[in-house]
Amino acid sequence: MNLTELPIDLKKQIENETMDFAVKAARKYPLKKTLGNLTIGILMCAFMSLFIHAFFGPLFKNEEGNFDPNILERVNWGDLSELTFPGGIICLLTLAGLFVTFNSIAMFFQKGSYFVGTSTRLIQFRNGKTTSTDWEQFTGSIKIKAKNNFGEIEFELRTGKLEGRKNQPDKFVPDIIYVIGINNVYDIEKKCRIRIKENDPTPAVVLN
Repeated sequence: MNLTELPIDLKKQIENETMDFAVKAARKYPLKKTLGNLTIGILMCAFMSLFIHAFFGPLFKNEEGNFDPNILERVNWGDLSELTFPGGIICLLTLAGLFVTFNSIAMFFQKGSYFVGTSTRLIQFRNGKTTSTDWEQFTGSIKIKAKNNFGEIEFELRTGKLEGRKNQPDKFVPDIIYVIGINNVYDIEKKCRIRIKENDPTPAVVLN
């Protein structure tokens, strides 16, 4: 992609820098991430639908519902007090499942950013918003998935967050930059790796 093909606002930001490459990503998120979230959302909704049927089904049939076989409490339209807490939990979890499902569908159709690599940073530009990441923030861990030099690249950053795990120490989850659906994958990865190495903040170890 030539400089003339980039949005005006993006060109103004890099006009004084040496441009290594410029590409337009096809999507914002990788397909595996989108489909994974969509599967989780659908499973959550399907699972909660069983509880909705068990708890609310008898009420809509003008029957009494049995929500706790151990206590055998009876609930009907005349007394919904015993339904408040379990009903609230079911509604919250169902809404969470719907949110994950619709958010995943939205992620699937989100268009990708413009990516521009310079000697000092990687620039992302999408819908008028710019995110600039210095090469020193990259760990150097790069994943490529490509066929015929077309595919996607994942860059691991030094930034991230701690994720709690049950009965185990917290796990550090690094931030990831996705560049999805681009040509010349291997050439771009090579240029990025050179810049990351040039700007590596880790001091070199001298062996005597």
